[in-house]
Amino acid sequence: MDYVITTGKRKTAVARAVVKKGKGIITINGTPAELYPVEVLRNKILEPVKLAEDKAKGIDVTVKVKGGGVTGQADASRTAIARGIVKFLQDNELENLFRQYDRTLIVNDVRIKLPKKPGGRGARAKKQKSYR
Repeated sequence: MDYVITTGKRKTAVARAVVKKGKGIITINGTPAELYPVEVLRNKILEPVKLAEDKAKGIDVTVKVKGGGVTGQADASRTAIARGIVKFLQDNELENLFRQYDRTLIVNDVRIKLPKKPGGRGARAKKQKSYR
Protein backbone atom coordinates (compact mmCIF):
# COMPACT_ATOMS: atom_id res chain seq x y z
CA MET A 1 0.00 0.00 0.00
CA ASP A 2 1.56 3.27 -1.14
CA TYR A 3 -0.70 5.70 0.67
CA VAL A 4 -4.02 6.00 2.49
CA ILE A 5 -6.53 8.86 2.43
CA THR A 6 -8.78 9.37 5.45
CA THR A 7 -11.14 12.08 6.64
CA GLY A 8 -12.16 13.58 9.94
CA LYS A 9 -15.00 15.94 10.80
CA ARG A 10 -15.84 18.21 13.70
CA LYS A 11 -18.61 20.82 13.62
CA THR A 12 -18.23 22.34 10.14
CA ALA A 13 -14.53 21.54 9.74
CA VAL A 14 -13.49 18.75 7.39
CA ALA A 15 -9.95 17.36 7.33
CA ARG A 16 -8.47 15.09 4.69
CA ALA A 17 -5.27 13.25 5.59
CA VAL A 18 -2.89 11.47 3.23
CA VAL A 19 -0.68 8.96 5.05
CA LYS A 20 2.39 7.45 3.38
CA LYS A 21 5.83 6.09 4.21
CA GLY A 22 8.38 8.76 4.98
CA LYS A 23 10.39 10.44 7.71
CA GLY A 24 7.64 11.10 10.26
CA ILE A 25 6.72 14.60 9.09
CA ILE A 26 3.20 15.87 9.82
CA THR A 27 1.98 18.91 7.90
CA ILE A 28 -1.31 20.74 8.25
CA ASN A 29 -2.29 22.96 5.33
CA GLY A 30 1.33 23.05 4.21
CA THR A 31 2.92 23.96 7.56
CA PRO A 32 4.56 21.51 9.98
CA ALA A 33 2.34 20.50 12.90
CA GLU A 34 5.09 21.58 15.32
CA LEU A 35 4.50 25.18 14.20
CA TYR A 36 0.73 25.12 14.81
CA PRO A 37 -0.09 28.46 16.50
CA VAL A 38 -1.99 27.30 19.61
CA GLU A 39 0.01 24.98 21.86
CA VAL A 40 -3.00 23.21 23.40
CA LEU A 41 -4.40 22.41 19.97
CA ARG A 42 -0.96 21.41 18.68
CA ASN A 43 -0.72 18.83 21.46
CA LYS A 44 -4.22 17.66 20.67
CA ILE A 45 -3.37 17.20 16.98
CA LEU A 46 -0.20 15.25 17.79
CA GLU A 47 -1.91 12.92 20.32
CA PRO A 48 -2.39 10.03 17.86
CA VAL A 49 1.30 10.13 16.93
CA LYS A 50 2.37 10.20 20.57
CA LEU A 51 0.07 7.29 21.42
CA ALA A 52 1.31 5.24 18.46
CA GLU A 53 4.94 5.88 19.53
CA ASP A 54 7.37 3.78 17.45
CA LYS A 55 4.71 2.51 15.06
CA ALA A 56 4.22 5.99 13.58
CA LYS A 57 7.92 6.86 13.27
CA GLY A 58 8.31 6.26 9.53
CA ILE A 59 4.99 7.74 8.44
CA ASP A 60 4.39 11.09 6.74
CA VAL A 61 0.96 12.67 7.19
CA THR A 62 -0.28 15.55 5.06
CA VAL A 63 -3.53 17.12 6.26
CA LYS A 64 -5.71 19.63 4.43
CA VAL A 65 -8.45 21.22 6.52
CA LYS A 66 -11.35 23.41 5.43
CA GLY A 67 -14.20 25.11 7.23
CA GLY A 68 -14.93 25.78 10.87
CA GLY A 69 -12.73 27.50 13.39
CA VAL A 70 -9.34 26.74 14.86
CA THR A 71 -10.55 24.22 17.44
CA GLY A 72 -12.88 22.42 15.05
CA GLN A 73 -10.10 22.15 12.50
CA ALA A 74 -7.72 20.77 15.13
CA ASP A 75 -10.22 18.11 16.20
CA ALA A 76 -10.96 17.16 12.60
CA SER A 77 -7.24 16.90 11.85
CA ARG A 78 -6.70 14.74 14.91
CA THR A 79 -9.39 12.29 13.83
CA ALA A 80 -8.09 12.16 10.26
CA ILE A 81 -4.52 11.52 11.43
CA ALA A 82 -5.55 8.77 13.86
CA ARG A 83 -7.73 7.04 11.28
CA GLY A 84 -4.96 7.31 8.70
CA ILE A 85 -2.34 5.75 10.95
CA VAL A 86 -4.65 2.86 11.84
CA LYS A 87 -5.66 2.27 8.23
CA PHE A 88 -2.09 2.54 6.92
CA LEU A 89 -0.66 0.16 9.52
CA GLN A 90 -3.78 -2.08 9.51
CA ASP A 91 -3.38 -2.44 13.27
CA ASN A 92 -6.47 -3.36 15.31
CA GLU A 93 -4.60 -3.12 18.61
CA LEU A 94 -3.74 0.48 17.86
CA GLU A 95 -7.35 1.22 16.95
CA ASN A 96 -8.50 -0.26 20.27
CA LEU A 97 -5.89 1.82 22.10
CA PHE A 98 -7.17 4.98 20.39
CA ARG A 99 -10.79 4.08 21.22
CA GLN A 100 -9.97 3.49 24.88
CA TYR A 101 -7.98 6.70 25.15
CA ASP A 102 -10.58 8.88 23.42
CA ARG A 103 -13.33 7.61 21.14
CA THR A 104 -13.25 10.78 18.99
CA LEU A 105 -9.81 9.77 17.74
CA ILE A 106 -11.51 7.18 15.54
CA VAL A 107 -15.17 8.29 15.43
CA ASN A 108 -16.23 11.72 14.16
CA ASP A 109 -17.80 14.05 16.70
CA VAL A 110 -21.01 14.86 14.84
CA ARG A 111 -22.34 17.51 17.20
CA ILE A 112 -23.00 20.79 15.43
CA LYS A 113 -24.35 24.15 16.50
CA LEU A 114 -28.13 24.30 16.57
CA PRO A 115 -29.44 26.87 14.08
CA LYS A 116 -31.16 30.02 15.29
CA LYS A 117 -34.97 29.98 15.26
CA PRO A 118 -37.31 32.90 14.54
CA GLY A 119 -38.77 34.79 17.50
CA GLY A 120 -35.62 34.81 19.56
CA ARG A 121 -31.97 35.67 19.70
CA GLY A 122 -30.65 32.12 19.64
CA ALA A 123 -31.46 28.49 19.02
CA ARG A 124 -33.55 28.07 22.17
CA ALA A 125 -33.86 31.53 23.77
CA LYS A 126 -37.10 33.34 22.99
CA LYS A 127 -38.26 36.89 23.52
CA GLN A 128 -39.95 37.28 26.86
CA LYS A 129 -43.71 37.31 26.59
CA SER A 130 -45.64 40.00 28.43
CA TYR A 131 -49.29 39.51 29.34
CA ARG A 132 -49.85 43.11 30.47
